[in-house]
Amino acid sequence: MNTILRPAISADASPVADILIETRSVFMSYAPSVHSETELRNWVREHLIPAGAVTVAERERKVVGLVAVSHNGEHSWIDQMYVAPSRVSQGIGSALLAHVLRTASPTIRLHMFQANVGARRFYERHGFQAVQFTDGQTNEERCPDVLYERCTAPRVAG
Repeated sequence: MNTILRPAISADASPVADILIETRSVFMSYAPSVHSETELRNWVREHLIPAGAVTVAERERKVVGLVAVSHNGEHSWIDQMYVAPSRVSQGIGSALLAHVLRTASPTIRLHMFQANVGARRFYERHGFQAVQFTDGQTNEERCPDVLYERCTAPRVAG
């Protein structure tokens, strides 16, 4: 089964929001969203997709995953990366991550909840290292999180 990666378009807002909502419900019940479903759908439609930094994964003409990347100086950030729960462990996340690794800056960072053990194992398998653990006081959910980083360029001693 082929996975097609393409830039998100406005028509993707509903399936992208569906994936975000379903993923949080299935995998992150320990960190309920502080935003209503309507607020999340509006944010996806009015901010996330129009920002232009979202790539969706399609299978059989259905959006089954997404990644949103931003750039902050010398780092790229994976701001959002989700795969529909029914499609986890089918190579979709790996395809999305490979796309990021090809197109982002050499140093890539992301935050995730410490309790998200499955996602943590995924990123660690792909060479990310935990570099900072926090008590969660800086995220909306107030849930302990971890900063991950992957550096593909050699570090220069200075």
